[in-house]
Amino acid sequence: MKIAVVGAAGMVGSRVVAESLRRGHDVTAVFRSPASVAGARVVQGDATDRELMDGLLSGVDGVVAATRPRPGEESAAGPTTRALLDAALATRTRIIVVGGAAPLRSPGGGLVLDDSRYVPTHIRPIAAASLHQFEICREHPADWVYLSPPALLEPGERTGTYRRGHDELLTDPSRISAEDLAVAVLDELEEPGADRHFTVAWSDPASG
Repeated sequence: MKIAVVGAAGMVGSRVVAESLRRGHDVTAVFRSPASVAGARVVQGDATDRELMDGLLSGVDGVVAATRPRPGEESAAGPTTRALLDAALATRTRIIVVGGAAPLRSPGGGLVLDDSRYVPTHIRPIAAASLHQFEICREHPADWVYLSPPALLEPGERTGTYRRGHDELLTDPSRISAEDLAVAVLDELEEPGADRHFTVAWSDPASG
């Protein structure tokens, strides 16, 4: 499978590149700054460059949008996502957008964005940006899937296992490693599920 990963320098994007290569796929990794990745084709450019993105996505089987705005630049999430969706539509490429947990339903009711247990004040700007990102996806005609991580996503161990949910935050625990999130991304690329919005998390250790 030919896969393009946009945002390949980030915590998630770098793991998606690694997992893709691990599985033997043909990978194009897109960085904003000069970089190199053994085994992958590396392209430097911006996700909003339509000419570049149209060229890159032509002929690939799937694209992973793993971009994340810098602190203070959260407003960039919307235009970046829309540009990638436009390119995916123009090239008829399936796109997986790795976003945030904010659009999920909270176990207590309402959205995770408005649940202070999961979204304290200092991360609300990026959480709100992920909700806006999801809303853009919902209104777009491209062949998209939106993956929401659980409440806690951080570098860690690749176990190769996870639970999959729909549009409600998974808890007990609500966490996963970036490595296992990448496993879920590749599983979705290789064997697409029925949900356009889904989430994943590790299993409860007490359950077995």
